[in-house]
Amino acid sequence: MRLDKYLKVTRLIKRRTVANEACDAGRISVNDKVQRASYDVKDGDIIEINLGQKPLKVKVLKVTEYTTKETAAELYEVVE
Repeated sequence: MRLDKYLKVTRLIKRRTVANEACDAGRISVNDKVQRASYDVKDGDIIEINLGQKPLKVKVLKVTEYTTKETAAELYEVVE
């Protein structure tokens, strides 16, 4: 699944266009490398989001196309 879509599906970022713009601005890194929106997310990846004051670091637990609001948080776990 594309990085921008994963961020939207997991509700880490509200809209896919915002996620896409954040990737283009270099604010999203995967495994300590800045990635484009087209990066293919895999289980075990560490995603760091640098929006706002404090960066958010999450580990990908599962990649799925669709999820509900209640189960979105089960797709990742916050690291540090």
